Amino acid sequence: MSSTITVRLNGEAITCPAGLNLQQLLEHLGYRPQLVVVEFNGDILPRARWTEQPVREADGLEVVTIVGGGS
Repeated sequence: MSSTITVRLNGEAITCPAGLNLQQLLEHLGYRPQLVVVEFNGDILPRARWTEQPVREADGLEVVTIVGGGS
C-alpha cells in the first residue's frame, strides 16, 4: 500500500503520493515545470531548488502558469 499526503494547491486540499520532491509533484499533477512559477509555503522558490525541495504533509503551494502570447 502506498503512502499519501495532503497538501494545499492553489487553496484546495489535494492528496498526492508521499516522498515526492517539488519537481516530481508538479509533473505528477500534469504541470509543465518550465511553464510555471511556484510559491512554496509563502516563498517564491527558484526553479534550481525544486528537485531538492521535499513536499510534506500540509505544505502550501500556489502554482501560476506562464501564458505566452501577444499581438
